[in-house]
Amino acid sequence: MQNEPSHARNFKRSADAEQYYTTEINKSLRLTTPIKTINGEQLNSCFSVSQLASSCIGAVGSAIADLIQVVGLSQGVPNVAVNQRLASLWFNRSIYPVNWELPPIWDTIAGDYQACDGWVKLHTNLPHHKDAALRVLGVKECRRAVAAAVLSWDSTELESEIVKEGGVAAAMRSKQEWACHPQGLALASEPLINWGEYRPATMNFLPVSSVQPLKGLRVLDLTRVLAGPVATRTLAGFGAEVLRIDPPNWDEPFVVPDITLGKRCATLDLERTEDRLKFETLIERADVLIHGYRPAALERLGYGRMARLKRWPNLIDVSLNAYGWSGPWAGRRGFDSLVQMSNGIANAGMNWSKSAKPTPLPVQALDHASGYLMAATVISIIKNVLVNGELANARLSLARTAELMVKNSQPVLSAFDFEPAPREFSIQPESTPWGLANRLSPALNVQGSPMQWSRAANNLGSSSARWLDT
Repeated sequence: MQNEPSHARNFKRSADAEQYYTTEINKSLRLTTPIKTINGEQLNSCFSVSQLASSCIGAVGSAIADLIQVVGLSQGVPNVAVNQRLASLWFNRSIYPVNWELPPIWDTIAGDYQACDGWVKLHTNLPHHKDAALRVLGVKECRRAVAAAVLSWDSTELESEIVKEGGVAAAMRSKQEWACHPQGLALASEPLINWGEYRPATMNFLPVSSVQPLKGLRVLDLTRVLAGPVATRTLAGFGAEVLRIDPPNWDEPFVVPDITLGKRCATLDLERTEDRLKFETLIERADVLIHGYRPAALERLGYGRMARLKRWPNLIDVSLNAYGWSGPWAGRRGFDSLVQMSNGIANAGMNWSKSAKPTPLPVQALDHASGYLMAATVISIIKNVLVNGELANARLSLARTAELMVKNSQPVLSAFDFEPAPREFSIQPESTPWGLANRLSPALNVQGSPMQWSRAANNLGSSSARWLDT
């Protein structure tokens, strides 16, 4: 081993990390079809981000292959392959505008600020989150004024006050500090996928073609930025009918062109009786519900966990939150970038890169990884219902996905280029409401079951709130 070149040792350690991720995911989802990784270019990070991307996208392929085998749509075991470079690119974005630009990801106030004792991230992309932060700080919408105000605060105290006000923020903690934090301690005992109790169930859906194995599956999408939309986009890529529901006037302009691929998008106001009736009609005919609402929000609307279970016992229910499903932060709002600050990822990146500022992952890997895991979870549940007649709801979290990545991770230094080569674009450009765009080719290849989307990306609220056959 001492005579082995350093790049060979690094490659072996990276492969070991990917094997660890894949083993843990397969164990959680009972996946059996092996995956092959090709084109092993890797993102530059102190964590094995590209390996996580390959494993989570590969889990979707393994789940699809398992499903089509158990229902007799495949003779033998289909080959499943993941292009690691493309997987890494999809973890960044999949759409590249032609003669137009995507809106900025961050608003003018969002970012990392130095407090009197460390760093704190303000997430202010949503207007009510921005207003909450500005109220606590007592300043107007001016980045310089915000920076000056934050300097007088203790980072964890500011985090707490903004959260109390209805905003979102995260103080930067080290991995050691997170391990001793009450939420870190609670998360350490949570599984990668929280399974509810198994119960007898039946399904109206049955795969009839390996070409589009999820065709006929109705997926009701109640998710927002970013993991849930990745999950439903993935299911649409294998033929599922995905209907996304948003409140009126909701928008996510910086991600909509990327994550609405293959979906129909409608609006409903669940405070209105008429729209509630429409929603209940939709969910009555849905096979799958994917949501990222905090538990209290759905309880307030009358659609809490027990109510859903009682009214729609055959519904596959997969949900996501930020910080885990136990502990004091189980109901806390959060996003990928905030979790990275809270659990030590940004601090580890700063120390590894010898930077003077928090250094997050090169992509929002927690969101994307969790999204693909949610999609694989849905497919695995379908298989279990069809084979064993049993269904269990599932819950995932960004923070628990982060724990998977951090454990057994390896630093990577490479010359990876985020701009994709022309060969990695799809042959046909995509016509969107914003203009022409190039869409990346899928990173996943399941023999006999190509990922393909029948709808281009579209605006939120551009469709009616109904299933296509009604």
